[in-house]
Amino acid sequence: MNLIDLSADIFIVAFFLYCFAFIFYCIAVMGKKWSNRDPLLHEKRWGKIAFTTSSLGLVAHIAFFSLRWAGSGVIPVSNMYEFISTLAMAIMIAHTVFYFLYKKTVIGMFTLPLAIIVVAYASVFPQEIQPLIPALNSIWLKIHVTMAALGEAFFAIGFAAGLMYLLRVANFTDKSKKARRAHFWLEFSLYAIVIVVGFIVAVFAFKGMGYEATFSEEKAIVDARGNVESKVSTVTYTMPPIVKPFNGQTVEVQPFLGMKDALLEAPDWMNGVNAARKLNTVIWSIITGSLLYGLFRLIARRSISKMIHPALSEIDPDDLDEISYRAIAIGFPIFTLGALIFAMIWAEIAWGRFWGWDPKEVWALVTWLFYSAYLHFRLSRGWQGYKSAWLAVIGFVVVLFTLVGVNLIIAGLHSYAGV
Repeated sequence: MNLIDLSADIFIVAFFLYCFAFIFYCIAVMGKKWSNRDPLLHEKRWGKIAFTTSSLGLVAHIAFFSLRWAGSGVIPVSNMYEFISTLAMAIMIAHTVFYFLYKKTVIGMFTLPLAIIVVAYASVFPQEIQPLIPALNSIWLKIHVTMAALGEAFFAIGFAAGLMYLLRVANFTDKSKKARRAHFWLEFSLYAIVIVVGFIVAVFAFKGMGYEATFSEEKAIVDARGNVESKVSTVTYTMPPIVKPFNGQTVEVQPFLGMKDALLEAPDWMNGVNAARKLNTVIWSIITGSLLYGLFRLIARRSISKMIHPALSEIDPDDLDEISYRAIAIGFPIFTLGALIFAMIWAEIAWGRFWGWDPKEVWALVTWLFYSAYLHFRLSRGWQGYKSAWLAVIGFVVVLFTLVGVNLIIAGLHSYAGV
């Protein structure tokens, strides 16, 4: 077995250790109500078990990172699989830092699910080692990407704590218009998380089925001399084709629930065969996520936010507010160095300019400006608690778009990361 294969097996071990650690954290925090022993002793005992398990998962995760680096000869941050798995590792490092700072088991209750989702999300991307393009073969790549990931990991902790705060302080007995609007957006935030889970479930389900559908698209291209050439591109779907490329021709489609061809055609403004495939993936993510959400509602017979709220009754909301703010305050200077300053140095070396209005650069700046505004409102305007929590949640949505939307949807110099 080579180092790359060994690292993949260790990555799976880390994932399951994170899952077990999350269960133990839930027992530590929520099991106090049903424990026959002193609640503090119960939380302390299970908290130690949970933290030990999550630490073993982090050790395995670091081993995966190191072995993949040693096996490939390059730092594993050059594609979406490697970067997202590195982000999950950074989230667990941030979790460990905050556990030592606050000594509160509740931290693991909201950071472990986030790490688990991120690890699962990383696993949907191709895991093959890809040769580095010249722009990536630089020491500044290592510094830029790893520090950006660490900063975003602290933002993720701030997001998770902020969302937990909103769930903890929600008053579902209040039927006023303002309260109902707040409840709607809180539930919508949880629905969006379920959509992400739905994407992961759909990818693994159809991958397990070995599903494939192939389409071709002929496009006229005019060269510099005005000559018109015809170029045929093909694309392979790994999910049943609800949407096929504009003017696309069906090459081969595996039947699925009576579907022998695509139901719809992408609009003409969606250029390229991959644009329709990505739209198709988004549609399946929404369908699968909505089915999962509906199943949760059917089983619980209430909204997810109402279902989670009672489990958080023992948690001090002030602790959640403090953790959220402190995580963002720590992550901000790290992100500033990694995603802006060191990124500009790398851009100057790789492309001969420190700034070029590339979509990834623009959204990194948007992210930085948003968290600058967060810290300004928090420190100067006294936006603590409820307002601060919503800013932490919205801020991480911006981070996710910078990570996922720009890499996979918008074409630019960073598009190689989505291959």
